[in-house]
Amino acid sequence: MSSSYHQPDAPNSPLDDSDSDLDLDIQELDPITTSTVAGSSSSRKERKPQEERRATHIPLRNLRMGGLRGLGKRNRGYGDLGRDRDRNNEDLHGLLSDDPEVDGTNRYAAGRSNAGEDGAPLLTANGHRRRPSIEAFNKLGSHLRLPSFLSASGGSQAPPDDTEVEAEEHDPASSRIVLVGTSQTTRFPPNAVSNAKYTPVSFLPVTLYNEFSFFFNMYFLLVALSQAIPPLRIGYLSTYIVPLVFVLAITLGKEAFDDIGRRRRDNEANSEGYTVLSFDRPGVGNAERYHAKKKLKSKQNAKSKRKTLVVPDRLSDIQEEEDAAEGEGVRHSPSSSVQEIIRKSRDLKVGDVLKLGKDQRVPADVVILKSYTNDSAMSTEESETPTETQSLLVEPISDPPIDSAATTVAEGHESTSELGNTPSADAGGVGETFIRTDQLDGETDWKLRLGSPLTQSLDPSEFVRLRVVAGKPDKKVNEFVGTVELLPKSRAGYDPYLPKTSPLSNEVHADQVSSSANSAPLTIDNTAWANTVLASNATTLAVVVYTGSQTRSALSTSASRSKTGLLEYEINSLTKILCALTATLSIVLVALEGFENVDGKWYVKIMRFLVLFSTIVPISLRVNLDMGKSVYSWFIQRDAGMPGAVVRTSTIPEELGRIEYLLSDKTGTLTQNEMEMKKIHVGTVSYANEAMDEVVSYIKQGFSVPVSTDASQAMLITPSSTFVAATTVTATRTRREIGSRVRDVVLALAICHNVTPTMEEENGQMVTSYQASSPDEIAIVKWTEAVGLRLTHRDRKGMTLHSVDTGRPVVRVRILEVFPFTSDGKRMGIIVQFLDGSETAGSVNIEAGEIWFYQKGADTVMGSIVAANDWLDEETSNMAREGLRTLVVGRKRMSVQQYREFAANYKEASVAINGRDAGMARVVSHYLERDLELLGVTGVEDKLQRDVKPSLELLRNAGIKIWMLTGDKVETARCVAVSAKLVARGQYIHTIAKLKRKDNAQDHLDFLRGKTDSALLIDGESLALLLTHFRMEFIGLAVLLPAVIACRCSPTQKADIAILIREFTKKRICCIGDGGNDVSMIQAADVGVGIVGKEGRQASLAADFSITQFCHLTKLLVWHGRNSYKRSAKLAQFVIHRGLIIAVCQTMYSIAIKFEPDGLYVNWLMVGYATVYTMAPVFSLVLDKDVDENLANLYPELYKELTSGSSLSYRTFFVWVFVSIYQGGVIQGLSQILTDVKGPRMTAVSFTVLVLNELCMVAFEITTWHPVMIVCLLGTLLLYLGSMPFLGGYFDLAFIITWGFVWRVLAIGAISLIPPYAGKLIRRAVKPPSYRKVQAI
Repeated sequence: MSSSYHQPDAPNSPLDDSDSDLDLDIQELDPITTSTVAGSSSSRKERKPQEERRATHIPLRNLRMGGLRGLGKRNRGYGDLGRDRDRNNEDLHGLLSDDPEVDGTNRYAAGRSNAGEDGAPLLTANGHRRRPSIEAFNKLGSHLRLPSFLSASGGSQAPPDDTEVEAEEHDPASSRIVLVGTSQTTRFPPNAVSNAKYTPVSFLPVTLYNEFSFFFNMYFLLVALSQAIPPLRIGYLSTYIVPLVFVLAITLGKEAFDDIGRRRRDNEANSEGYTVLSFDRPGVGNAERYHAKKKLKSKQNAKSKRKTLVVPDRLSDIQEEEDAAEGEGVRHSPSSSVQEIIRKSRDLKVGDVLKLGKDQRVPADVVILKSYTNDSAMSTEESETPTETQSLLVEPISDPPIDSAATTVAEGHESTSELGNTPSADAGGVGETFIRTDQLDGETDWKLRLGSPLTQSLDPSEFVRLRVVAGKPDKKVNEFVGTVELLPKSRAGYDPYLPKTSPLSNEVHADQVSSSANSAPLTIDNTAWANTVLASNATTLAVVVYTGSQTRSALSTSASRSKTGLLEYEINSLTKILCALTATLSIVLVALEGFENVDGKWYVKIMRFLVLFSTIVPISLRVNLDMGKSVYSWFIQRDAGMPGAVVRTSTIPEELGRIEYLLSDKTGTLTQNEMEMKKIHVGTVSYANEAMDEVVSYIKQGFSVPVSTDASQAMLITPSSTFVAATTVTATRTRREIGSRVRDVVLALAICHNVTPTMEEENGQMVTSYQASSPDEIAIVKWTEAVGLRLTHRDRKGMTLHSVDTGRPVVRVRILEVFPFTSDGKRMGIIVQFLDGSETAGSVNIEAGEIWFYQKGADTVMGSIVAANDWLDEETSNMAREGLRTLVVGRKRMSVQQYREFAANYKEASVAINGRDAGMARVVSHYLERDLELLGVTGVEDKLQRDVKPSLELLRNAGIKIWMLTGDKVETARCVAVSAKLVARGQYIHTIAKLKRKDNAQDHLDFLRGKTDSALLIDGESLALLLTHFRMEFIGLAVLLPAVIACRCSPTQKADIAILIREFTKKRICCIGDGGNDVSMIQAADVGVGIVGKEGRQASLAADFSITQFCHLTKLLVWHGRNSYKRSAKLAQFVIHRGLIIAVCQTMYSIAIKFEPDGLYVNWLMVGYATVYTMAPVFSLVLDKDVDENLANLYPELYKELTSGSSLSYRTFFVWVFVSIYQGGVIQGLSQILTDVKGPRMTAVSFTVLVLNELCMVAFEITTWHPVMIVCLLGTLLLYLGSMPFLGGYFDLAFIITWGFVWRVLAIGAISLIPPYAGKLIRRAVKPPSYRKVQAI
C-alpha cells in the first residue's frame, strides 16, 4: 500500500514545491488510520493514482493551520456565498462526514478569534493540546473538508434550502451569484433583443381587439352579423361580410408585415457573433493529459517555486506561504483548459466570459475581469520577472492591513496565459480600457473602466474559480455594487471530479478555505453595460452578469406600443356622427309613415333601414386609407433624397404632417460626436482655419533641435530653451513674441492632458491613435500633432514628444503630479519636470530640470486663477457665441523648494481622515492656482451632423418647437445649442442647474413666466425636482418657450418628458435619436424617428421611421408628412361623400315608394359602385400634390397650417355632407321625375349619373395631374360603359341606347355638378388657399 503512495521521483506533483524538511509522512503520525481509509477507497485509488500520491506528504504548516483555523477560517464568509458551486459532482457524496459538535455557527465565530495567533503551539486550538490519535485525525479530516458549496447535489452537506433555489427561476428582486465560466444554478432571461409588438400567440387577440375598439369596425361587424337574421337580410350576405373581412385582412396583414420586419431586424442584431471563452474541466480520464502538460511547463515550474509572495488577503505569514504555493499551482494544473468559441449574441448566458476588442459593441451587462493592450501582448508573452522569494521561517510575522490586499495582489502577481494575455502597461497590473457610453446615456466623454485587481492578475484558466455577487437588476446606469471572490483551488489536493482515497488527502489545501476572505469589491468602474462600445486598443475579458430584459438599457426602455394616428381618431369621431345620422334617418322614415301603420314590427323596419343606410358609414374608407398609408410608405422608402430611409410602422405616415413638438437627442443626432480643434487665441492674435499654417511654421522653428556634436546626448527642449531656439535674426520683435507665445501654448496643450498614445495597424501601416476619457483632449492632442508636436509615449511617470518635422524626440518630461478633471473643479492640471537630455536612464533627481505647473479649464473657473488680463472674457464670449467649447490654458514655473513644500503639504492633506478632498484642494489652490501666466484660449467644436443648422431653422419656421434632451453635461449642451442655431444669436438662455430646494424652483418659474421668449437650459436633477413638485406649472411654461435644452437626462426622464408634453398639450410629438438611451423616448412619442448610429441600431430598430441623417427629417416632415396628411384627409372626405350620396339617393327612393325599406341599388350594383366603378379614381387622389417639393421647403409655413387640422375638420366634413345631400337629392329626385318612380329605367339613369358624378368630382378635386390619375379616370369610365350591356338584370338595356337616356343623364349631371364647382371657384377667388398664394396663381 505504502509503495503505491511513495514516489519520490514524481517531480510534477505540486507538493514537491513545498519545503521538504517541513513535510510529514502521514504514516509516521498514524499508519492505521491512513492505511485503513486508503484501503477502503481502493476503487478510487485505481482510477487516479497520481491524485493519491499527493496525499502522502503533509507539510507541518498545514497541520498547524488545521489546528488553528480548521474550525473557524475554513468556511469564513462562504456560508451564503458559495453554496451552489459544482453541485453536480456525485463523486463528493459522502466523501467527508460532518462533526456535529463543531459544524455550527459557533465554530465559525470561534475560529475567527484565532486568526492571527501564529505563535500558538503546534496542533493546538484554544489552548488545548490535541493527541495525534485516530479520533483526532478523523475530526481533523472532518474539519478540513472543502466547504459546502463544493459538495455534491445529493450529498449530506448541501444546505436544505438550496434545492429550492435550484428549482426556481431567478427572482429579479434579489441579488445574484454568478459562477464565472460555468452553468448557473438559476435560470436567467435569454440575451435577446426584441422590438416586436406581438408574439405569435398575442397577435390575433391584440390586433382584433385594436381593430374592433374602433367604433367604425364594430359598426360593420354588427351590420354583417345582422344579415344572419332572415327578416333583416337585404341582398347578398357576402355584400356585407366580404368588405369587412377584406379590411381586417389588409390591416392585420400590414401589422404582421411590420412586425415580421422588426423581428427580422432584431434577429440580425441577435445573431451578431462574439468570442466566448469555453472552460473545460479535466475529466476522470485526463490524468495523462495533465501530466504531459506539466512536463511542458517545467520551465514555468522552476519560476513558480521561487514565486511565493502572491498574497490573496493574507491572514498570517504561514497562510501567505500556503496561499502563494496554491496560487502558483495554477502553473502546474490549471483549473480548466480554455478554448475560444464564437457564440451568437442571443445565446450568451449569465456567467459566459466574453473576449471583446476595439470598437465592439458590448452585447450584455458585463463585469470586466481582465484587460490587456494589444500592442504589448507579443512582447511580454515570453518574458516574466519572478518575484523575490523569502523563506517562510525567516520572514517576520506581520499582517498587512485588510484593505491593502487588493493592492498586494495587483502588484505581486502579473500573469501571462496561453491566450496571450499580458499585464496592462499600468504599473499596478490593473487593466485599463475605455468605453463609449453615448448609446446608453448620451455622454460624449469616454469612460475609464478597470479590471478588478483580484481578477486582472489571474490567468484566464483560473477564471472558473471566480464568483461574482451582483445586485438585483437596476435601471441606474451610473451605479453598481458587487463583489468578486476567488474560490480555493480544487485541483492540487482535491478535485470534485476526481474522488480521493482519504479524508486527509485534501489536507494540503485545507487552509485555502481561509481565502474566502479573498474577495474584492466591484463598482461601476469595473462594468460595461450593454450597448456601450469598447473604445481603446485593448482586449477585454469580461463576464456576463445581466442579460436580455434585465440589462440596464432594456430596463430603461419602455415596451413597444401600437401607435394609432390622430387621423384615425378623427375619422372615428366622424363615423359616429354618420352613424347617428343613419339612425336618425331610419327612425324619421318609420315615424313619417307612422309607427301604428307599419306592417309587422316597427323596430324590424328601423333595423332594415339601418342596414340599407349602412353605406353612409363606408367600410371602404378603411381599405382606402390603409392602402394609402402603404403608398406613402413606399414613397418615403423610394425617395432618392433620403437614401436608407425605412418605414417600420406603416400605419402612421399622416402623423408626420401634424408634428408640433420635436424632441431631439444631441449626441450622434445633432452632432457627430467628433471633436475638432477650430480656434486658438494667444492674447494678441487668433488662429483658425488656414491661419493654422502659421502656427505650424512657428512650431517648426521653435522645436528644431540643434544637431549635437555628441551623438550619445540628445538635445531636448524646455520652456526656457524654447525662446532661444526659435529666435531668428530677421524676425521682428513682435513676431518673435507671438512666436514664443504660440510655442508655449502648443507645448502646454501637448503636455497638460490625460491622453495615452497607442499604436494601431491600419491598411498595413502603423498609425498612432489616442485614448482618453475626454474627446476634447484627444482633439487637442491631435491638433498639436497636426501643427508639429506629436505625443509618442505616455505612462504614469513621464511622456515624450517628437517633432513631426524631424521625427526626433524634442521634449521629455517626468510627471510629478496629475490633478484630473472633475465636474465640480472644471479644470485639470499637471506638474512636470522637463529633462534636458543630460540625465542618466535610471536617475530621478528632482533638481535636474525645470519644474512647471500647467493647467487648463473652463473660463468660469480659470478667470480667477490666471494673472490679470484684459482680453480673456471677451475672447471666451466670442468663441462661446460660435458654439465652441473653450478651454483656458495657463502655466506657472516652480522652484525645487516650492515644489518640495507643496509636495509635503499635499501628501499630508491626502492622508487626512476628515475633509481630505477639501484639504487637498486647499493646498493646490494655495501653492499652485495663483497668478498663472495666461497662455491662450482654445476653441473645440463638436462637429454637427450635415446640414443641422438649416434643418433646425426650417423646422422652426414650420412652427415646430424643438427641445434637445441629452445625457451630456450642461456646458456641452449649451455649446451645441448655440452652434446648431437651436438658440438664436443673442437669445437669452435661462439656466436652471443643481436645483435642490422648492422655493428656489418657484423663483425660476416666476422668472420664466415673465420672459417667455428666452430659451431654457435645465439639468436632470432640477428637472426631476420640478416634475415632482411643480409638474403642471412647469410643463405649462416650458411648452410656451421657443427652445428647451434638458441635459443630464436619464432615458426614462426623456420618455417622461415626451409623455408629459403629449398629455398636457394634446399635440403631436416627434422624438428623434440614435442611441439605446433614446429608445424609451422614441417609443413614448406619437412618431419615433431613429437615426442609424455609428455603433448601434437600437434606436432605428425601435423607431417608426428610420433615417440616416438628421437633415432627412425636414424632408420626412415638411414634404412626405405634409403630403401624406393632405392626401389622406382628401381621400377620407371623398370616400365619405361617395357613401353619403348613395344613402341620400336611397332615402329619396324610400320616401317615393311609401317608406318601404327596399334597396334602390342591390347586389352587384352596390358592390360595383363601391369597388370597380369608383375605387381607382378616388384612390388616385393619393398621388395628388398641391405644391412641389422646392416650394414646400421654401415656404415651411405651409406645414404650420396643417397643425390646426383644417384639412379634415368638422367644418370641411359638414361642407361635404351638404354637397352629398344636394347631389344625391338632385340625382335621385330628377331621375324619378324625368323617368319612373320605380323601375329599371330610373335605376339606369340615376346609377349612370351617380358614377359619372363621382368621376367628375374627383377631376375637380385634383390639383396636380398625374398620368396614373388620367388612366384611372378614363379606364373606369370605359369599364363602366363596357359593363352596361351585362347589367340587363338591373337596367332597361333598350332604353340605354336612346337619346332620351343620354340627355337625361347629361341634364341631371350638369345640375348636380355645376353649383358645387361654381361655389368652389368663388371661394377660391375670395379667399385663396395658401398653396395658391405661394404659386402666385
